[in-house]
Amino acid sequence: MTEGDNVKPHTSWRRQFVRVLACSGILLFGSPAVHAAYPEKPVILIVPFPAGGPTDVLARLVGQQISQAFNQPVIVENRGGAGGTIATSAAAQSAPDGYTLFLATTGTMAINPSLYRSFRVDPMKAFEPIGSIASTNNVLVVPANSPVSNLKDLIGLARSKPGVLTFGSAGNGSSSHISGELLKTMAGINVVHVPYKGAAPAFTDLLGGQLSMMFDTVSSQVQYLGAGKVKALGVTGRKRSEALPNVPTIEEAGVPGFEVQIWFGLAAPRGTPDDVVKKLNQQLQKIISAPETKAKFASIGVDPLPGNPADFAAMIQKDTAKWSKVVKESGATID
Repeated sequence: MTEGDNVKPHTSWRRQFVRVLACSGILLFGSPAVHAAYPEKPVILIVPFPAGGPTDVLARLVGQQISQAFNQPVIVENRGGAGGTIATSAAAQSAPDGYTLFLATTGTMAINPSLYRSFRVDPMKAFEPIGSIASTNNVLVVPANSPVSNLKDLIGLARSKPGVLTFGSAGNGSSSHISGELLKTMAGINVVHVPYKGAAPAFTDLLGGQLSMMFDTVSSQVQYLGAGKVKALGVTGRKRSEALPNVPTIEEAGVPGFEVQIWFGLAAPRGTPDDVVKKLNQQLQKIISAPETKAKFASIGVDPLPGNPADFAAMIQKDTAKWSKVVKESGATID
């Protein structure tokens, strides 16, 4: 037997071994090949608020689009309560396999970690950011019969009567609550926060004269502003709302640097494979950029907010630092 004869069987055996590895889906480098078929079963999308609210509506809209694109059901699971901390904890503890996703919000990712003393989830460590989805603004409103007609008048009245004026919110830690706390800090006024279990009962008391003012989403207030039931003093975004073009921003109205952007995004438990995150982000970008999606977003008062995982992570970090400072200065912590 020659030297060449000795080599051929060995080489053949190695080739067969490599083929077996490839067929079994085992790769020596990179993620397992099985991820290429993701998703192969229904995906659960955990939403941190009850059904029917703006966050839920957005989640179902996006979930339906993902379901159609991947030809797999996306099951929306509402887990409301405790300002979204219950849902955040549940999502963070789920298996990191791409089959449990989280509809992340400004509150759950950037506000709650400093607001709730007993909250032990660090969103930046517990989640893989997939991508931002949309953003919206709040609007500051007062009753139609309020003696103030602009923000400067309101600030002047609040300074002349410290601790007398009140502002309602959808609950501790909600965007309406934190918007009010930021205004207190930046305008140097002392107004009393009155939390409710949702924006609807707070707005009822505003109309009834039990509250001096409140922040609420633009989409919720457009109809009441059109009917003359309330007056708008300013929107919280960096630029004016397309739905309320004649209403100035809070900054334009007299509080330099004021901005509250309410955003929504998609996240997965830490450890979710990179290729799954990438695949979900790519599909999310297609959904956000589609004309029909933009039209649906406009109908519920939100603007598309595209971005890759790194963009979303940077936004979370930036807002976490911002709201941690606001919470500390306001003393608005919750046990």
